[in-house]
Amino acid sequence: MADKKRPRRTRERILETALALFNLHGEPSVTTAHIADEMNISPGNLYYHFRNKDEIIGELYDAYEASVAPLLAVPVDPPPGVEDLWFLLHVLFERMADYRFLYRDLDEITSRNRKLASRFADLLGRLHATVLGLCRSLMQAGRMRASEREVGALATNASLVCTYWMSWQRVGAAQGDKLDPDQAAYNVLALFAPFLAGEDRALLERIGESYLAQP
Repeated sequence: MADKKRPRRTRERILETALALFNLHGEPSVTTAHIADEMNISPGNLYYHFRNKDEIIGELYDAYEASVAPLLAVPVDPPPGVEDLWFLLHVLFERMADYRFLYRDLDEITSRNRKLASRFADLLGRLHATVLGLCRSLMQAGRMRASEREVGALATNASLVCTYWMSWQRVGAAQGDKLDPDQAAYNVLALFAPFLAGEDRALLERIGESYLAQP
């Protein structure tokens, strides 16, 4: 007999519903009353599990952070290559798309929640350190040529573009909230092109040709 799927608990349903509504409408436009109404439960039932909306956001952020934390490590054996940068960026943008409200409403959320602002700043610092570590490993292997000042600026710029890519896409490119991880990853990876050498530069060019060939 097949195992029966465990029914979702109310707490899990609240988080799922809140995430969907935040992503669709933007976090500032969604209240706990909207979440309860969407679930067809009473506000009191929701408050039994979460005292306020910021608690819901905090738990959603926990899940997001847990999903990206494994990506923020520099491989040691074998040494990293452009493929590792591509993988990091591609999967990172996939995770960001799943929790896109965090980036869409980043200033609003962090301005009123100092604890989450601190945690988000720490996560950005870890992303910066990971990109820096990947660059230094590529330099040691002779696959990238840059000064320490250049790789520091490169890591900062890559983190900056990752953080605000969706905002630019929604407003500057008029593409709404639909995120193409391939497009996003390639545009960040293109920042590294002037510093890459040999096969790694050729690989990046092939990735670009593949991206540009897409309809």
